Amino acid sequence: MHEEYQRPAPLTTAVREMPAQERPRERLENVGAEALRDAELLAVLFRTGTREEGAVALAERLLRHFDGSMRRVGLASLEELQQVKGVGRVKAIEIKAALELGRRSAAPAGAQRVKIRTAEDVASVLMAKFRSYETEHFKCLLLNTKNEVLKTVVVSSGSIDQTLAAPMDVFRQAVREGAPAIILAHNHPSGDPEPSRQDIQLTERMKSAGEMLGVRVLDHVIFGDGRFVSLQERGMMG
Repeated sequence: MHEEYQRPAPLTTAVREMPAQERPRERLENVGAEALRDAELLAVLFRTGTREEGAVALAERLLRHFDGSMRRVGLASLEELQQVKGVGRVKAIEIKAALELGRRSAAPAGAQRVKIRTAEDVASVLMAKFRSYETEHFKCLLLNTKNEVLKTVVVSSGSIDQTLAAPMDVFRQAVREGAPAIILAHNHPSGDPEPSRQDIQLTERMKSAGEMLGVRVLDHVIFGDGRFVSLQERGMMG
């Protein structure tokens, strides 16, 4: 009589079936969050998996869907996250909330009141955020009379062609916040921060619009891969 074929244990064990010392929550408590793999941290958020797989296996599959990159997971929209089987609306929202908390905790303390003296100060506020983007984003720092940052405004994302239509969006918020001055900033996904002709035209258009509204455009800082260029320092602000 042939021996009964023994199937290998599935890799989709539910968290509750794991040895206590291997469960993500217990591991976080015993060895600290920094010792957990990305999938284990996501499993802590999920709490449960699906009928077919446990929370850790679901988290591993989610990461594989985004090429193993937590950065790509963080950039994904709620709709894109929910395209992964087993990740419903609630889990997607939990992921976005957790990653946003992480980003905020990594921001410089008191970033809302950083005083801007040079382009390096602008970079200290915006560099980390711009480096996480894979597409072009345009932002604006609203400043008070002391050149302190009142607010960071997201103007647009996409191509510079879309951004060219945005001056009123910028200045509407500046007027609403009572900001007498602003600094423009955007990134080049290519990694090269050298200003293009469109960048210069956009800056001139923004500066002219600001003059009509009594809002000074102090600089336009363009970010690349770990580098930046200040049009003010280049003498290109007119």
